[in-house]
Amino acid sequence: MHFDFSDDQRLLQQTVRDFLAGECGPERVRALWEEPTGRSRALWRRLAEIGLVAARVPEAHEGMGVSEVELVLLCEEVGRAGLAEPVVSTAAVAAPLLAEIGSQELAERWLKPIAVGDAIVAVGHAHSAFVADAHVADLLLLPDGDDLHAVLPADVELEAQPASDPARRLQRVRFTPSDATRIAAGGTGRAIQAAALDRGALASAAQLLGAAERLISLAVAYAKQREQFGVPIGSFQAVKHQLANALVKLEYARPLVYRAAWSVARAVAPRSVHVSMAKVAAGEAGALASRTALQVHGAIGYTWEQDLHIWMRRCASLDHEWGLPHFHRQRMADFALAEDAPTGAGNTFR
Repeated sequence: MHFDFSDDQRLLQQTVRDFLAGECGPERVRALWEEPTGRSRALWRRLAEIGLVAARVPEAHEGMGVSEVELVLLCEEVGRAGLAEPVVSTAAVAAPLLAEIGSQELAERWLKPIAVGDAIVAVGHAHSAFVADAHVADLLLLPDGDDLHAVLPADVELEAQPASDPARRLQRVRFTPSDATRIAAGGTGRAIQAAALDRGALASAAQLLGAAERLISLAVAYAKQREQFGVPIGSFQAVKHQLANALVKLEYARPLVYRAAWSVARAVAPRSVHVSMAKVAAGEAGALASRTALQVHGAIGYTWEQDLHIWMRRCASLDHEWGLPHFHRQRMADFALAEDAPTGAGNTFR
């Protein structure tokens, strides 16, 4: 069996990487921090033009109609750029949810605007008291127990929340559930919310891969040019070992994220545990890359002027989005210790 990505999938990834490298450098990321909303509608439309926002929208609604297998590659590039636009909530979670929920009215109303960059969707979930990017959303998908509601901005009350990451914008959202806003209930609502959580955690894990790789690259570049005792610090064995350990951690996390994408795309039975394995591994890789990059940079790494903290903050934020680490570890433990867990249940590639 061939486990690599196709040339077309890699070409799409490279297209997004090239665009973000040219249009979303550290200066642009920092400039967005100073914007009242922290977001740019113009940039969002540009992201739609290159297919990033439209990836999971069906072709019938002017999207690309690709699966999570392709989307994780694109999310990696978003993480590599340190960009905090609502790609996870809108492109990774809301687009497939609206396509699959079975409401023709919702699909017709929202999928094309998402695909062309005219709509942003914020998504709440039971494992977070706050909703990211609710302040710029054109539609909010909010849980109420087993029910899921589609709510317009005019019908919610928002309270901004502090965050250590200046790119992260969180809101406490209050709304009044009603029959008119309910789009799923009971078992259907639980299943949809579970799928949304898995998709959000998967996309966050993919972004963590990109952010961690960027941190390692920054640390390697600095180790090559920073000198002590007349030689680059990268020539010291202790520094080499730290960087190598961070890279090994990242490369061990990468196949778990790709496997989880395959599982989510095909809705295999242990999908959720595969996602949790990916989220935990990617979070650990991001944390180690952050510590290592900071240690290699030394005191200058703590300064506001140094770009290092863009990706360090993103790693910390992403690690806590769509389920805290202990939640995902508990899902893994529950699966492994279940009496009816089949032997080799994690081996779904066959």
